[in-house]
Amino acid sequence: MAVYATLVIGSDGSTSKNGSSREISSGTDRNEFLARRRDVDFILIGGETARCEPYHRTPVPVVVASRSMVNALTDNRHAYWWNCSPLEALHRGVKKFGNNVLVEAGASFIYELIEARALDGIYLSITTSSAGEKRIDYQELIERFSDITVREFEDTKFITAKTLK
Repeated sequence: MAVYATLVIGSDGSTSKNGSSREISSGTDRNEFLARRRDVDFILIGGETARCEPYHRTPVPVVVASRSMVNALTDNRHAYWWNCSPLEALHRGVKKFGNNVLVEAGASFIYELIEARALDGIYLSITTSSAGEKRIDYQELIERFSDITVREFEDTKFITAKTLK
């Protein structure tokens, strides 16, 4: 099983701006983000992500783990809205779609999967954007992993962290 999370972060640690990650993302980040989606069996997100981000069309099934049963993706025929925890949604999704998973959720959702030791790694993109909301300390996040690589391309720093400690 390969379960990786992906998260874009502004230079000040913000994970959203005006309620969405779109204003934090860079063109370079967006290209890598879209390329990762092509090689997975399904995408796992939370209800808040489904309501704030553009998931109305996805190349693969998208599983939404949400405590709210107000389905914001009724127009996506590849969307599955399940009232359960992120970990339960991950296990159900693996059984239904396959074990190659990309988690495109917010930081609290990702931290919950880290605490459950359910992630194999995380892809972080750090852009020059700032003055956003929902700040996190990405150093604290990657400290939980033992294999870390960093590269920079254009205006974005890419960190891949694998293998939970």
